[in-house]
Amino acid sequence: MSAAEDDRLRAQAAALWLPFDALEVVPDDTALWREAPLDLLVRFDCVPVARRGGRLVLAFGGPVELSRIDDAERALGRPIDAVIAPARRVEEALRRHRGGDALLERAGEALRLELVSDDDGEGGVDLERLGAAESPIVRLVDSLIVGAIERRASDIHIETKDREVLAKYRIDGVLYPALDPLDKKHHDTILSRVKVMAELDIAEKRVPQDGRFRLRVAGRKIDFRVSIMPQVHGEDAVIRVLDKESLSAEFRRLRLDVLGFSDTELRKIRKYVTEPYGMVLVTGPTGSGKTTTLYAALSEIATPEDKIITIEDPVEYQVPGVTQVPVNEKKGLTFARGLRSILRHDPDKIMVGEVRDPETAQIAVQSALTGHLVFTTVHANNVFDVIGRFVHMGVEPYNFVSALNCILAQRLVRLLCAQCKRPAAPDPELLRASGLDPEVYGAELRLFEPAGCEACGGTGFHGRTAVAELLEMSDRMRQLILERRPVSELKQAAREDGMTFLREAAVEKVLTGQTTLREINKVTFVE
Repeated sequence: MSAAEDDRLRAQAAALWLPFDALEVVPDDTALWREAPLDLLVRFDCVPVARRGGRLVLAFGGPVELSRIDDAERALGRPIDAVIAPARRVEEALRRHRGGDALLERAGEALRLELVSDDDGEGGVDLERLGAAESPIVRLVDSLIVGAIERRASDIHIETKDREVLAKYRIDGVLYPALDPLDKKHHDTILSRVKVMAELDIAEKRVPQDGRFRLRVAGRKIDFRVSIMPQVHGEDAVIRVLDKESLSAEFRRLRLDVLGFSDTELRKIRKYVTEPYGMVLVTGPTGSGKTTTLYAALSEIATPEDKIITIEDPVEYQVPGVTQVPVNEKKGLTFARGLRSILRHDPDKIMVGEVRDPETAQIAVQSALTGHLVFTTVHANNVFDVIGRFVHMGVEPYNFVSALNCILAQRLVRLLCAQCKRPAAPDPELLRASGLDPEVYGAELRLFEPAGCEACGGTGFHGRTAVAELLEMSDRMRQLILERRPVSELKQAAREDGMTFLREAAVEKVLTGQTTLREINKVTFVE
């Protein structure tokens, strides 16, 4: 920036009665930077420079409109003092700190990323020594990864558009921008960097590729799954973050009662997961928490007297006291082949990550009929669709219903941030669209809406909870299934047996102030 432009900024600052700061030095105070979410700073092009009483001082890259300062204060949820600074200085500070770059620089070797070989878990290659340590693209990808870990992201999305490349984080099931849009010219180098890490073919750009890699970050190993997909503007990448070790302590304490099930459902689930044999099925779309529910059940029933073996693709979290086998299709270890081997290891309880082919379905059902307690998942929209899925995979209906203890269907909804949620007047149109009669629920209905604060990063939501429906295999239900009765009859019988359906469980979360109608409408059908 020229001196003339600097002078213009000083004049604007004076006209707005705001201070001007040349920003020669940006404070590198970790606590100060934690007072505002990085995505908010990037969105409003500002950086924290000081505290003044209880107020945060933010330097905005000029020229500045007062509405930008007001919007930033509203999103942050606390009063701020604004100063105007040269745009290039603010941009340099953000580039240094954005997505975890500051963490990398301050912690040095303690936070250095190391690529760990799958075959030799103890060996590692420091990414900084791969010959491109000063490459901005290397720093960018490393920053994206560290930023994802810091912000609890489950996935990193790299999307290619006509003239730009977008990087996003999936947090609590929703996508948020990770960086400002990048120039399209960087697309090939970013994708090549990801492919090199996942040992994929960097020359192949016309077909999808899947791979994985493991990094050592701050002394702990983190697994990542990579999927590359070609589209009209280039290639897109999605990197799934599987931070097993950081969650191992949490999974030692993980119990079914922390997942959000109602007391009634919880009693029923605990009854079936402690049966001596049979099959417990959990169903739902990808990302609905099926595996977490099964891990919670295994954590509750794991004892030194029982041998529990799981086969998963991949082993997402390590559960103490449980033998876990990862699927490796390249080496021929499929679900079916692994399950056969597991049965020769004299297990008491078995978990199969997913039933996705007829052979695995047959072996899982036979295992449940021969005295094992089998936990597994299958993709279906609701508990009644599961029955059709297994019949379609060639499983004899009589064997299936004989082996089955229960079917649990679940979804995840975002929880309103406890610190900033606020009461909201019911919207009659939204009530009707949600299948609720405004005259019945009307003015007495207490609803809440998201506001946004520092604790939730300005989103208004923090964490997720499960909504579920549980179908119990009573003698009456087994008979109706064997007689191939229509789903309407099965639903009526289930309701008479006391079943709470998915939509009803979701509405109850809204009525108790845990989430919103818009959230439950995303994941459940309006009846």
